[in-house]
Amino acid sequence: MTMQAEPAEAQAASGSNRMIWADAIHKSYGRNDVLKGIDLEVAAGEVVCLIGPSGSGKSTFLRCMNHLETVDDGIMWVAGRVVGYEMKGDRLREQSYAQVCRSRTKIGMVFQHFNLFPHMTVLENIMEAPTVALRQKKSVVRERAMRLLEQVGLAEKAQHYPRQLSGGQQQRVAIARALCMEPSLMLFDEPTSALDPELVGEVLKVMKDLARTGMTMVVVTHEMNFAREMADRVVFMDGGVIVEEGPAAELITNPRHPRTKEFLASVL
Repeated sequence: MTMQAEPAEAQAASGSNRMIWADAIHKSYGRNDVLKGIDLEVAAGEVVCLIGPSGSGKSTFLRCMNHLETVDDGIMWVAGRVVGYEMKGDRLREQSYAQVCRSRTKIGMVFQHFNLFPHMTVLENIMEAPTVALRQKKSVVRERAMRLLEQVGLAEKAQHYPRQLSGGQQQRVAIARALCMEPSLMLFDEPTSALDPELVGEVLKVMKDLARTGMTMVVVTHEMNFAREMADRVVFMDGGVIVEEGPAAELITNPRHPRTKEFLASVL
Protein backbone atom coordinates (compact mmCIF):
# COMPACT_ATOMS: atom_id res chain seq x y z
CA MET A 1 0.00 0.00 0.00
CA THR A 2 1.12 3.55 -0.73
CA MET A 3 -0.03 6.51 1.38
CA GLN A 4 0.62 10.20 1.35
CA ALA A 5 2.40 11.65 4.40
CA GLU A 6 2.20 15.23 5.59
CA PRO A 7 5.64 16.50 6.63
CA ALA A 8 4.15 18.93 9.18
CA GLU A 9 2.17 16.13 10.76
CA ALA A 10 5.25 13.92 10.89
CA GLN A 11 7.14 16.63 12.73
CA ALA A 12 4.27 17.18 15.16
CA ALA A 13 3.91 13.46 15.88
CA SER A 14 7.58 12.99 16.69
CA GLY A 15 7.84 16.11 18.80
CA SER A 16 4.76 15.72 20.98
CA ASN A 17 3.95 13.69 24.09
CA ARG A 18 1.83 11.32 21.98
CA MET A 19 2.82 7.69 22.21
CA ILE A 20 0.12 6.67 19.71
CA TRP A 21 -1.55 8.71 17.03
CA ALA A 22 -4.05 6.91 14.81
CA ASP A 23 -5.17 9.11 11.94
CA ALA A 24 -8.23 7.98 9.92
CA ILE A 25 -7.44 4.25 10.12
CA HIS A 26 -9.40 2.04 7.72
CA LYS A 27 -9.25 -1.75 7.49
CA SER A 28 -11.37 -4.12 5.43
CA TYR A 29 -11.46 -7.86 4.79
CA GLY A 30 -13.02 -8.19 1.37
CA ARG A 31 -16.31 -6.32 1.58
CA ASN A 32 -16.33 -6.32 5.37
CA ASP A 33 -15.30 -2.87 6.60
CA VAL A 34 -13.85 -3.57 10.05
CA LEU A 35 -12.38 -0.13 10.80
CA LYS A 36 -14.04 2.93 9.31
CA GLY A 37 -11.75 5.87 9.90
CA ILE A 38 -10.53 5.58 13.48
CA ASP A 39 -8.88 8.63 15.04
CA LEU A 40 -7.24 8.21 18.45
CA GLU A 41 -4.38 9.68 20.44
CA VAL A 42 -2.74 8.06 23.46
CA ALA A 43 -0.30 10.07 25.57
CA ALA A 44 2.89 8.61 26.97
CA GLY A 45 2.13 7.06 30.36
CA GLU A 46 -1.60 6.84 29.69
CA VAL A 47 -3.70 3.70 30.22
CA VAL A 48 -6.51 3.37 27.67
CA CYS A 49 -9.08 0.57 27.62
CA LEU A 50 -10.91 -0.34 24.41
CA ILE A 51 -14.34 -1.78 25.12
CA GLY A 52 -17.25 -2.81 22.93
CA PRO A 53 -19.13 -5.83 21.60
CA SER A 54 -17.47 -8.68 19.75
CA GLY A 55 -16.83 -7.74 16.14
CA SER A 56 -16.61 -4.01 16.84
CA GLY A 57 -13.01 -3.81 15.56
CA LYS A 58 -11.20 -3.48 18.89
CA SER A 59 -8.67 -6.27 18.41
CA THR A 60 -8.09 -5.40 14.76
CA PHE A 61 -7.37 -1.80 15.73
CA LEU A 62 -4.99 -2.95 18.47
CA ARG A 63 -3.13 -5.20 16.02
CA CYS A 64 -2.74 -2.30 13.61
CA MET A 65 -0.73 -0.53 16.31
CA ASN A 66 2.17 -2.96 15.86
CA HIS A 67 1.53 -3.86 12.21
CA LEU A 68 0.25 -7.35 12.91
CA GLU A 69 -2.55 -6.06 10.70
CA THR A 70 -1.80 -3.69 7.84
CA VAL A 71 -4.02 -0.66 7.38
CA ASP A 72 -5.80 0.04 4.09
CA ASP A 73 -5.85 3.78 4.58
CA GLY A 74 -4.75 6.29 7.21
CA ILE A 75 -1.54 6.44 9.23
CA MET A 76 -0.59 4.86 12.57
CA TRP A 77 2.20 6.57 14.49
CA VAL A 78 3.86 5.02 17.56
CA ALA A 79 6.53 6.99 19.43
CA GLY A 80 6.90 9.39 16.50
CA ARG A 81 7.36 6.69 13.86
CA VAL A 82 4.95 5.40 11.26
CA VAL A 83 4.29 1.76 12.13
CA GLY A 84 5.29 -0.65 9.36
CA TYR A 85 6.14 1.99 6.77
CA GLU A 86 9.02 4.26 5.82
CA MET A 87 9.40 7.36 3.71
CA LYS A 88 10.49 6.87 0.11
CA GLY A 89 10.68 10.32 -1.42
CA ASP A 90 7.42 11.99 -0.43
CA ARG A 91 5.44 8.76 0.03
CA LEU A 92 5.14 5.94 2.54
CA ARG A 93 5.91 2.37 1.52
CA GLU A 94 5.63 -0.80 3.57
CA GLN A 95 8.81 -1.95 5.29
CA SER A 96 10.33 -5.40 4.86
CA TYR A 97 9.42 -8.08 7.38
CA ALA A 98 12.82 -7.73 9.08
CA GLN A 99 12.39 -3.97 9.39
CA VAL A 100 8.91 -4.37 10.85
CA CYS A 101 10.21 -6.86 13.41
CA ARG A 102 12.90 -4.40 14.48
CA SER A 103 10.36 -1.61 14.83
CA ARG A 104 8.19 -3.83 17.04
CA THR A 105 10.90 -4.36 19.65
CA LYS A 106 9.64 -1.44 21.74
CA ILE A 107 6.00 -2.52 21.51
CA GLY A 108 5.09 -5.33 23.90
CA MET A 109 2.08 -7.50 23.02
CA VAL A 110 0.13 -9.87 25.27
CA PHE A 111 -2.33 -12.14 23.49
CA GLN A 112 -5.51 -13.85 24.58
CA HIS A 113 -4.02 -17.35 24.34
CA PHE A 114 -0.53 -16.77 25.82
CA ASN A 115 1.45 -18.02 22.74
CA LEU A 116 4.29 -19.44 24.85
CA PHE A 117 6.74 -21.88 23.25
CA PRO A 118 5.74 -25.28 24.69
CA HIS A 119 9.22 -26.82 24.29
CA MET A 120 10.94 -24.05 26.28
CA THR A 121 11.01 -23.48 30.00
CA VAL A 122 9.46 -20.35 31.48
CA LEU A 123 12.88 -18.73 31.75
CA GLU A 124 13.81 -19.67 28.17
CA ASN A 125 10.51 -18.25 26.89
CA ILE A 126 11.24 -14.92 28.53
CA MET A 127 14.87 -14.78 27.40
CA GLU A 128 14.31 -15.83 23.78
CA ALA A 129 13.45 -12.51 22.13
CA PRO A 130 16.07 -10.26 23.82
CA THR A 131 18.87 -12.75 23.16
CA VAL A 132 17.86 -13.61 19.58
CA ALA A 133 16.21 -10.44 18.23
CA LEU A 134 18.24 -7.90 20.19
CA ARG A 135 21.38 -10.05 20.59
CA GLN A 136 21.77 -9.04 24.21
CA LYS A 137 24.10 -10.96 26.52
CA LYS A 138 22.44 -13.99 28.07
CA SER A 139 23.75 -13.16 31.53
CA VAL A 140 22.17 -9.68 31.39
CA VAL A 141 18.88 -11.00 30.00
CA ARG A 142 18.75 -13.84 32.55
CA GLU A 143 19.08 -11.38 35.42
CA ARG A 144 16.33 -9.18 33.98
CA ALA A 145 14.09 -12.21 33.31
CA MET A 146 14.42 -13.46 36.87
CA ARG A 147 13.64 -10.00 38.20
CA LEU A 148 10.51 -9.92 36.06
CA LEU A 149 9.48 -13.40 37.20
CA GLU A 150 9.81 -12.16 40.76
CA GLN A 151 7.69 -9.14 39.82
CA VAL A 152 4.86 -11.32 38.49
CA GLY A 153 5.13 -13.76 41.41
CA LEU A 154 6.55 -16.74 39.51
CA ALA A 155 10.26 -16.85 40.36
CA GLU A 156 9.89 -20.43 41.58
CA LYS A 157 8.49 -21.50 38.17
CA ALA A 158 11.55 -20.48 36.12
CA GLN A 159 12.44 -24.06 35.13
CA HIS A 160 8.89 -25.24 34.58
CA TYR A 161 7.33 -25.75 31.15
CA PRO A 162 4.09 -24.01 30.07
CA ARG A 163 2.12 -27.25 30.33
CA GLN A 164 2.96 -27.36 34.05
CA LEU A 165 1.36 -23.97 34.69
CA SER A 166 -2.21 -22.78 35.09
CA GLY A 167 -3.67 -20.43 32.52
CA GLY A 168 -3.23 -17.48 34.85
CA GLN A 169 0.41 -18.37 35.43
CA GLN A 170 1.02 -18.74 31.69
CA GLN A 171 -0.45 -15.30 31.07
CA ARG A 172 1.76 -13.78 33.76
CA VAL A 173 4.76 -15.38 32.04
CA ALA A 174 3.57 -13.87 28.75
CA ILE A 175 3.49 -10.43 30.38
CA ALA A 176 7.01 -10.94 31.78
CA ARG A 177 8.18 -12.06 28.33
CA ALA A 178 6.86 -8.88 26.73
CA LEU A 179 8.40 -6.71 29.46
CA CYS A 180 11.80 -8.35 29.03
CA MET A 181 12.12 -6.49 25.72
CA GLU A 182 11.92 -3.25 27.74
CA PRO A 183 9.08 -1.81 25.66
CA SER A 184 7.81 1.75 25.82
CA LEU A 185 4.27 0.59 25.00
CA MET A 186 2.28 -2.48 26.09
CA LEU A 187 -0.70 -3.80 24.13
CA PHE A 188 -3.11 -6.32 25.71
CA ASP A 189 -5.65 -8.16 23.56
CA GLU A 190 -8.34 -9.49 25.93
CA PRO A 191 -5.68 -10.97 28.24
CA THR A 192 -8.15 -12.56 30.67
CA SER A 193 -10.88 -13.83 28.32
CA ALA A 194 -9.38 -17.33 28.00
CA LEU A 195 -8.96 -17.77 31.76
CA ASP A 196 -11.15 -19.49 34.31
CA PRO A 197 -12.89 -16.84 36.47
CA GLU A 198 -10.83 -17.64 39.57
CA LEU A 199 -7.59 -16.98 37.67
CA VAL A 200 -8.53 -13.58 36.27
CA GLY A 201 -7.62 -11.67 39.41
CA GLU A 202 -3.97 -12.73 39.46
CA VAL A 203 -3.42 -11.45 35.92
CA LEU A 204 -5.28 -8.19 36.54
CA LYS A 205 -3.14 -7.57 39.63
CA VAL A 206 0.03 -7.77 37.53
CA MET A 207 -1.50 -5.39 34.98
CA LYS A 208 -2.54 -2.95 37.71
CA ASP A 209 0.98 -3.00 39.16
CA LEU A 210 2.37 -2.32 35.69
CA ALA A 211 -0.02 0.57 35.11
CA ARG A 212 1.13 2.16 38.37
CA THR A 213 4.72 2.25 37.08
CA GLY A 214 3.69 4.70 34.33
CA MET A 215 3.83 2.24 31.44
CA THR A 216 1.76 3.31 28.43
CA MET A 217 -0.91 0.63 28.00
CA VAL A 218 -3.73 -0.01 25.54
CA VAL A 219 -6.01 -2.82 26.72
CA VAL A 220 -8.84 -4.53 24.87
CA THR A 221 -10.95 -5.86 27.70
CA HIS A 222 -14.39 -6.83 28.99
CA GLU A 223 -13.23 -6.34 32.59
CA MET A 224 -15.17 -3.20 33.44
CA ASN A 225 -13.92 -3.05 37.03
CA PHE A 226 -10.32 -3.00 35.79
CA ALA A 227 -11.19 -0.31 33.26
CA ARG A 228 -12.95 1.82 35.86
CA GLU A 229 -10.15 1.48 38.41
CA MET A 230 -6.99 1.67 36.28
CA ALA A 231 -7.75 3.31 32.94
CA ASP A 232 -7.20 7.01 32.42
CA ARG A 233 -9.60 6.82 29.51
CA VAL A 234 -12.11 4.35 28.09
CA VAL A 235 -12.91 4.16 24.38
CA PHE A 236 -16.16 2.47 23.34
CA MET A 237 -16.13 1.02 19.83
CA ASP A 238 -18.98 -0.42 17.81
CA GLY A 239 -19.33 -1.16 14.11
CA GLY A 240 -15.76 -0.15 13.34
CA VAL A 241 -16.01 3.37 14.74
CA ILE A 242 -15.37 5.09 18.07
CA VAL A 243 -18.84 5.83 19.44
CA GLU A 244 -17.77 7.50 22.68
CA GLU A 245 -14.67 8.07 24.77
CA GLY A 246 -13.91 9.79 28.03
CA PRO A 247 -12.49 9.45 31.56
CA ALA A 248 -12.99 5.87 32.74
CA ALA A 249 -15.22 6.41 35.77
CA GLU A 250 -17.31 9.01 33.96
CA LEU A 251 -17.94 6.96 30.82
CA ILE A 252 -18.70 3.72 32.66
CA THR A 253 -20.90 5.36 35.30
CA ASN A 254 -22.62 7.96 33.14
CA PRO A 255 -22.31 7.18 29.40
CA ARG A 256 -23.88 9.72 27.05
CA HIS A 257 -24.48 7.75 23.84
CA PRO A 258 -27.48 5.38 23.75
CA ARG A 259 -25.37 2.57 22.24
CA THR A 260 -22.80 2.89 25.03
CA LYS A 261 -25.60 2.77 27.62
CA GLU A 262 -27.05 -0.33 25.99
CA PHE A 263 -23.69 -2.12 25.91
CA LEU A 264 -22.75 -1.30 29.50
CA ALA A 265 -26.17 -2.34 30.75
CA SER A 266 -25.57 -5.77 29.20
CA VAL A 267 -22.12 -6.33 30.74
CA LEU A 268 -22.31 -4.70 34.17
